[in-house]
Amino acid sequence: MTRRSCAIYATGIVCAHLLIVGIALVVAQVFQTMIDSRLKKEITLTEKSQVFEAWKNPPPPVYMEYYFFNVTNPEEFLAGGKASVKQIGPYTYREYRPRENVTFLDNGTKIYALNPKSFVFVPEKSAGNPEVDMLTTVNIPFVAVMNELNSYAFLLRTVVSMFVKSWGVNIFLKRTVHEFLWGFKDPLLSKIHALKPDVDEYFGLMWKKNGTHEGEFVFYTGEENYLDYGKIYTWNNMSEMSWWSSNQSNMINGTDGAVFHPLISRNELLYIFAADLCRSIHLAYVEDVDVKGIQAYRFAPPEDVLMSPKDNPTNEGFCVPAGDCLGTGVLKVSVCREGAPIVVSFPHFYQADPKYINAIDGLNPNKEEHETYLDVQPTTGVPIRACKRAQLNVILKRVPGFPMTRFLNETIFPIMFVNETATIDDHSASQMRTMLLILTLVSNFPLLIVAMGVILLLVLVVLFCRNRQKKNEVKRIDFTEAFHSFTTAKDDTAYTQVSDKPEEPSETPVSQPMRNGSYIAMSPVEAQKC
Repeated sequence: MTRRSCAIYATGIVCAHLLIVGIALVVAQVFQTMIDSRLKKEITLTEKSQVFEAWKNPPPPVYMEYYFFNVTNPEEFLAGGKASVKQIGPYTYREYRPRENVTFLDNGTKIYALNPKSFVFVPEKSAGNPEVDMLTTVNIPFVAVMNELNSYAFLLRTVVSMFVKSWGVNIFLKRTVHEFLWGFKDPLLSKIHALKPDVDEYFGLMWKKNGTHEGEFVFYTGEENYLDYGKIYTWNNMSEMSWWSSNQSNMINGTDGAVFHPLISRNELLYIFAADLCRSIHLAYVEDVDVKGIQAYRFAPPEDVLMSPKDNPTNEGFCVPAGDCLGTGVLKVSVCREGAPIVVSFPHFYQADPKYINAIDGLNPNKEEHETYLDVQPTTGVPIRACKRAQLNVILKRVPGFPMTRFLNETIFPIMFVNETATIDDHSASQMRTMLLILTLVSNFPLLIVAMGVILLLVLVVLFCRNRQKKNEVKRIDFTEAFHSFTTAKDDTAYTQVSDKPEEPSETPVSQPMRNGSYIAMSPVEAQKC
């Protein structure tokens, strides 16, 4: 056997083995199953887990952008007209949110943590100076007092209204953005504080929230079931809430939005418990996106999250008291927040009933600026970009006993909205790209084996064809040499015609003997003598 034949046989054997092994691994999904199993074990909130430190000290910078609705015609609105607002902002703050007092519970299956938040103003990302810019908006402490007195006797409400007017308190106030956001000493609350010391005399949307936490959380670590990774077990020692009117609405579902279980599919819903909304919401898959070279799934709240109970009966439990429901796109949260009748929605009443949008001039809802979404890397379950957008509103309506409200048309009045954004930093993105590349190569290793087998198959075909071509060339050379020998022998042989006629006497000299010969089979044969 020649060396060429040995090479062909060896290539064929290796090719067959590669194709058989590769196809078997692809069909059995051995490597993919191994990776999935590894991810389910590694991505947990345990001390040995690689994701634990990132969960404890989130690396991506989080920014809080505050936008306010400045009222341009307060007198016209109080006279029964339509309010007009102008959006100002953003006023941007860097948010720091390390987890503290982290303690493992129940043999490492649960973890306790506090999540205090602190804020630092970022001038270069802001549209103005919050300590200078003035804001005209609804006087929330006054609205809270009117709402509280609404159940009291008419005479008492009238007396209080007279005192309030003498103090110069009105439905609208004018303060700096910084005061309205981080707190100021309110004259009405100061009077009440003198009578009831437990009432704080300061008011601000973020008053006493800088450096404080939203409550005590206990999370599942995912040690027992990877699908429970990061889910909330209790919040403020509650496994379910009590202020909504149905068991389903009171459920605490999902995570706090910082992490999700690995191996997320497009068909599932992601649940997040939002403490500031006093409820859980779900997000559905929207599209595939690319964030700094990382493929991710975008999830966003579908329209049914804040849909009217008339169109989505499952939301009926958020009507408190039962049957007292608002329209699509808004949620009353005053049941879990004492004080003013607070209503939350998406910015500019995005996805809300048009009647709320048309009640105020200056609103322009659109998906690009006002949609809440979350971009999650599906293999690891890590959010790599997020935009949480929520708007704070107050219900303004006529309150008997307060003459200044007599011309008001009931309106859900926008106060401000916040855009909480976070995007994975470049260093973390580079690490994730490297890790995902390794996972991709390992999971696709069977395909690489099949590809190598196909390449060797092509090489085998080429070698086989070239070998046959070589053999044909050898045969042609042998035939040419034989033909050349044949033609050479023909040229060197003399042929004499064989005749049956008797020889006639010739004029040959007597001295030359006579010959009678014949040529047979191309060889001269001398005639035998008689």
